[in-house]
Amino acid sequence: MVDYRNILVVGGGGREHCLGWKLSQSPKVNKVFFAPGNGGTGMNVPTSPDDLEKLSDFARDNSCFTIVGPEKPLTLGIVDLFARKGLPIIGPNKKAARLESSKVFAKKFMKKYNIPTASFSVFSNADEAKKFVTSLSEPPVIKVDGLAQGKGVIVCHDLPEAIRTIDKILKYKEFGSQGTSIVIEKRLYGNEVSFIALCDGHSIVPLDSSQDHKNIWDGDIGPNTGGMGAYSPAPIIDEQMNSNIMKTIMEPTLNALKKSGLSFKGFLYAGLMIERSTNVPYVLEFNVRLGDPECQSILTRMDSDLVEYLEAIAETRLASMSQIKWKKDPAVCVVMTSKGYPGKYEEGKVVRGLNSSMGEGVYVFHSGTARDPQDRIITAGGRVLSVTALGTDMETAIDRAYSTVRNIHWGDNEEYYRNDIGYKAVNSKNIQSEFQ
Repeated sequence: MVDYRNILVVGGGGREHCLGWKLSQSPKVNKVFFAPGNGGTGMNVPTSPDDLEKLSDFARDNSCFTIVGPEKPLTLGIVDLFARKGLPIIGPNKKAARLESSKVFAKKFMKKYNIPTASFSVFSNADEAKKFVTSLSEPPVIKVDGLAQGKGVIVCHDLPEAIRTIDKILKYKEFGSQGTSIVIEKRLYGNEVSFIALCDGHSIVPLDSSQDHKNIWDGDIGPNTGGMGAYSPAPIIDEQMNSNIMKTIMEPTLNALKKSGLSFKGFLYAGLMIERSTNVPYVLEFNVRLGDPECQSILTRMDSDLVEYLEAIAETRLASMSQIKWKKDPAVCVVMTSKGYPGKYEEGKVVRGLNSSMGEGVYVFHSGTARDPQDRIITAGGRVLSVTALGTDMETAIDRAYSTVRNIHWGDNEEYYRNDIGYKAVNSKNIQSEFQ
């Protein structure tokens, strides 16, 4: 029985700030610690998310129930370590975390268990990979096998770009040890959505839907990033589609994990493409944790006590829980980044405008921030802030989010953000065509 009243949130991004904000609302919780946290979080623990031994010592000494935000500690085996020490923690073990840490493993897993995904081939030799893409009738999607902070998926627009991408990864080793193999898969066309569910290893309960915006520029063009914004719910996931995704993807994935002997307790995240011509959902990738910034747009709408569901996951009794309650108001999250992201950018800029009146239902979750010796908030990363707003409808949520964004600045206009977050939910036509 999980009865720890303190919580340790592992990570230091906007997702972790939002998680801590939501968890702290529970009457079951006394203190929320963040390791390492950021300039916007309180009770920070100066420990790297990768220092598993120190994290376990802190959790033991402070009687903490631990929630893992980023993928790296999960792939390093933090859950395995905590389990050996008898410490309560939410997340999949190291073997199950391969669903995210290895694109090759995930694609072969999906193929073996007939989980809908695009056709693919795997290569570790650059010449063989280039010969393969030359034989294709259309440009493919190329994926780095390992973790790449959201930047390891390249949608190629022509053959020369595919050739250059293969060389960058396999020949010039731009992704280091994470890029020893690549997945080359058929490109799918349609609407991308994020479908995240709670899982206790035997039962699975979906969270409300969301849609992320990966590309750096308006209209979904430019390099991939860790996420430039999100909104929830995603209108494309109606009740029928939700049921279809659960029956054809999420439940089969859970059953496949059990058949494979993989222990999965936590957030199972399927990045999906709803194929345009058939309206069939396909898995683009799996993540084994909450998305960022999807977390910010989802949890601000959650009316139930998240702690109760996390306890149920830890105790393998998720099936006994009542249905999660959601606010009717949609939420829009706009990510503000340092100018130059996802490339080179400067840090140490003083952030101004955070103390302005934002109104009820508007939240600023910190990501790449820190505090300087004068206790001022300064930039300390690429993605700096996640400005999230609720509204009576999507248009209102969008307006409230951007009204707040426009009041926040650092340096000499050194901030950047997309201007089209949420409009896919408003417009029936593909917003990309509006920016071409």
